Amino acid sequence: MKVYKGAIKKKSSIKLIGDAEKAFSELNKRVGVQKKKGVQSSKEITLLNAVNRVFDIIARNPFYGENAKKALIPGEYKTKYNVDNLFIVDLPDYWRMIYTLESDEIEIIAFILDIFDHNQYNKKFGFR
Repeated sequence: MKVYKGAIKKKSSIKLIGDAEKAFSELNKRVGVQKKKGVQSSKEITLLNAVNRVFDIIARNPFYGENAKKALIPGEYKTKYNVDNLFIVDLPDYWRMIYTLESDEIEIIAFILDIFDHNQYNKKFGFR
């Protein structure tokens, strides 16, 4: 167990929920089909590899993503998930991963809320 400045580091975990769970499942299916056909490289494979790398990074450092200003948190996230913090990670091909953190005395949980392309990101956040 690593100790930092006299404190015990909290365990961290990742949970996919809602639209992120659907997007990740669909991406896995697409990549599975491609790999069965012998495809070694595609946008989907690159994206899935990046998502998995980011999962590993967030598990080690839950504060990895860019912290969104509270005023920019979409109302949907506030009402649906009771979110008061939001982190954004850039992925290949202009995709984004959106997550929030919850913590207690023992653990930090990163809830992955969305994995989507730039157009969906712009729409969700009200950008043009």
